[in-house]
Amino acid sequence: MTGAASTPYSEGMPTSPSPAPGTRPHNRARILRLVHEDGAQSRAALTERTGLNRSTIADLVAELVRQGVVDERVPDVPGRVGRPSPVVTASAQVVAIAVNPEVDAIEIAAVGLDRSILVRERLDNQDLPTPDAVAATIADRIAVWREGPLATVRIQAIGIAVPGLVRSSDGVVRNAPHLAWTDVPLAQLVRSATGSPAVVDNDATLGAIAEHRYGAGRGIDDIGYLNGGAAGIGGGLIIHGRPVAGAGGYAGEFGQNRPRITADDDRRTSDGVLEAEVSRRLLLDAVGLDAADDETLGAELSAADSSGATSTAVADEITRQPHVLASALANAVNVLNPALIVPGGFLATLADLRAEQIADDVSALAMTESAEGLQIRPAALGPDRLLIGAAELAFAELLADPGERS
Repeated sequence: MTGAASTPYSEGMPTSPSPAPGTRPHNRARILRLVHEDGAQSRAALTERTGLNRSTIADLVAELVRQGVVDERVPDVPGRVGRPSPVVTASAQVVAIAVNPEVDAIEIAAVGLDRSILVRERLDNQDLPTPDAVAATIADRIAVWREGPLATVRIQAIGIAVPGLVRSSDGVVRNAPHLAWTDVPLAQLVRSATGSPAVVDNDATLGAIAEHRYGAGRGIDDIGYLNGGAAGIGGGLIIHGRPVAGAGGYAGEFGQNRPRITADDDRRTSDGVLEAEVSRRLLLDAVGLDAADDETLGAELSAADSSGATSTAVADEITRQPHVLASALANAVNVLNPALIVPGGFLATLADLRAEQIADDVSALAMTESAEGLQIRPAALGPDRLLIGAAELAFAELLADPGERS
């Protein structure tokens, strides 16, 4: 159960109002967002993209440099006559701590404003992690990293991607059933443990945002994202370029829908929801693993499928699960009419291994008109998608309004 759970965001997920368009703070934020999302830009390119004049760009960049959120350098271009336009980059010295607490492990990383990953760890769980244990783990890793890779950086905020229903206005996890969390004030716990600002949202919502901005959905504004994780299947929706959460903030619960299963051989439960029928646990069992990260599981499934000596259990699961998944996708296509569906996590492996089967099944089950032009692409950001999404959440307020900082 990892469906979308948040209040609707504006484009940058700010937690406070953005500056009015056309004002100096607004233009400063535009420049910071451009170099954050699109990478290094010359001053000349920023002038062209924003429509501002060169002197205004120079002044705004200088302010951002003083605030420490961008760096500027003059490129060395051999043989060039004249002074080249300075290049502006988001600073790697401003970082977000990105966290994804899951049933099997806690993943935590430090992500620079330039979207570099400075350090990353996966900490396997012996038991289900409690909220207090997660907060303590985050505080511990930050303290350790402060003595090493984060010795000179500025931590902007901590972003946490939780597999469950989240009230993003105050960071309360309303229900994360696989973690056994109910009405947990996680943002408050993490703030108290670390002394840093903390923001929390649903993992699939954040995965959808990451894939839309930087991954398989870049440049496409109507997307359905399905996240397959240890805690089940959830989803995020991007409609007209913006995340959509629904009236109560809990839209996207694909994993809780009941798929249409017509073949008895494809059924594993009497009346199970999607995440009971399409299951990471069943895939791990098929390849004989107690636990593994997505990359290891994907490699095992791919090797078994291509070896020509695939066991019956593996062959059955990597054929059966995509059939069931396709029925759920067809329902989503009929309701939402997306241009793109992005499966992430273990679902991305299934989408890779059985791409043609899934496409054919979705076409057969969905309304012809709704499925016209539909694309299904596995998540492009791989294991980084949820951490990048959590970092975007942590950077949202800064990107919406860099403000005047000394």
